Amino acid sequence: MYDLNKVGEKTYYIDCPTNIGLYKLNDTDVCLIDSGNDKDAGRKINKILKENSFNLKYIINTHSNADHIGGNEFLQKRTNCNIISTEIENLFAKYPILEPSFLYGGYPLKKLTNKFLMAKASNPTGSIDDLPEGLEYIKLGGHFFDMIGIKTSDDIYFLADCVFGENIINKYHISFIYNVDEFLKTLDFVENLEGKLFIPSHAKACEDIKPLVKLNRDKVYEIMDTILGICEEPIIFEDILQRLFIHYELKMDLNQYVLIGNTLKAYLSYLYNNEKLELEIKESKLYWQTIS
Repeated sequence: MYDLNKVGEKTYYIDCPTNIGLYKLNDTDVCLIDSGNDKDAGRKINKILKENSFNLKYIINTHSNADHIGGNEFLQKRTNCNIISTEIENLFAKYPILEPSFLYGGYPLKKLTNKFLMAKASNPTGSIDDLPEGLEYIKLGGHFFDMIGIKTSDDIYFLADCVFGENIINKYHISFIYNVDEFLKTLDFVENLEGKLFIPSHAKACEDIKPLVKLNRDKVYEIMDTILGICEEPIIFEDILQRLFIHYELKMDLNQYVLIGNTLKAYLSYLYNNEKLELEIKESKLYWQTIS
């Protein structure tokens, strides 16, 4: 864990709970692709940088979930590095209260302002239009507002959270998705990429991404079928959520409530927009029902 792995002439990655990319700009200057989940991750990354006499010039955030930007604040304070991402993801990095507020759907409970859902604020300094030479970005919609992946000059792709590992899918089943339609389109796009190596944030690096894409796609359609089965009779959101937790034998806590609850809303939107579900408000409750 937190080993530096060289996978190309200029490309490395650090294996950790959220895999981190490292790209050499020259003999001493490097940029990171994401920064880990918290201050401790930032400290471990900084140790790797010092041991290899690397000077951190940039952090590129694929998106602004706390486990991807949690090391930003620590590393920026110590290196004065630039932080760049897409416009909306930069806003979440600068104002991290936005993430728990979005997930909760209002001003968040104090227990939701934890390091898993709310990183320390950092100072984004530029956009993806300012990417260093040798790097290019690809749009990876669906998981969050405007997530990107990074391709290096070594033909290596860092894929952020557009796919999740088999162990995660088998354990948790329901991975966070903001926009199901875009998530599925991204899977189609990634499935056709040609590259030397693919490095998702929460799965092992692999030369062939297609099996992992299929696994993620199959799980999305399985979840949709499960929701449609639950909604055969009119049912309110909270009861759908409860039955999903029971079906997949998941443990409810506040973090899981907002993450899976938010994802369920994304599925309901997708199914409603595609005329698989209908809704009705009666007696001041909103009911969902499968269209037969």
